Amino acid sequence: QVQLAESGGGSVQPGGSLRLSCSAAGPSFDYYSIGWFRQAPGKEREGVSCIGITAGSTYYADSVKGRFTISRDDPKNTVELQMSSLKPEDTAVYYCATVDYCNAKYGPGSTHTWGSGTQVTVAS
Repeated sequence: QVQLAESGGGSVQPGGSLRLSCSAAGPSFDYYSIGWFRQAPGKEREGVSCIGITAGSTYYADSVKGRFTISRDDPKNTVELQMSSLKPEDTAVYYCATVDYCNAKYGPGSTHTWGSGTQVTVAS
């Protein structure tokens, strides 16, 4: 069973950038599609992005398209989310999770294993 841990969160001013990492411990990381999700206080969890096995597919929510980039490095057991042009509405706890699949149009499938999350705060 793979275990996930997020890192890279922090506080940044609007327009700034952050890079989140999802590190995995356990076997066969390259067999998993990975999704990034976020949840802001009082809001429902949102699927932000996902990446399929061998990076064969990627998905971005409309709210982050053109500003976020997802990538994976299977030898290093990591998936990164590069976030640029950050806005106050990007403020949330960001989680990575294994997902059944990543559909380029519809996004991530059912989730399974979650990390504990990392806080991203965008404020002046």
